[in-house]
Amino acid sequence: MKSVFPLQGRQVTIYVDDAPVTAAEGMTVAAAVLGSGVESTRETACRHEARGPFCHMGVCFECLMEIDGKPNQQACLVAVRDGMRVRRQVGAPDFRVDGMAQA
Repeated sequence: MKSVFPLQGRQVTIYVDDAPVTAAEGMTVAAAVLGSGVESTRETACRHEARGPFCHMGVCFECLMEIDGKPNQQACLVAVRDGMRVRRQVGAPDFRVDGMAQA
C-alpha cells in the first residue's frame, strides 16, 4: 500500500498484515498504518469492534499491535524500521509471559 501522506526523508518498507507499506524513517508505526489507509489497529475482545490510534502519545492503549512478533505494543510509541512486520490484534491481548501470568 502507498501512503496517503507525502513522505519526507528516507523511505522504508514495513509489512502490515503481510502487505507492504511505504513509510518515512522516524515515523511511528501508528502514523504509517493510518497513512496507508488501514483504519484500525486492533479489535475489542467481546464485540470485535475496530479500534485505532486515538491519543498518539501512549496514554489510551487503543493502538496496540503485534510488532515484529511481540504483541501488545503501542504503535504510537514505536518508530518504523525497514522490514518491520506489524499485525493487527484481534480480541483480548495475551498478558502471559513465558507461560506464567503476570501479576
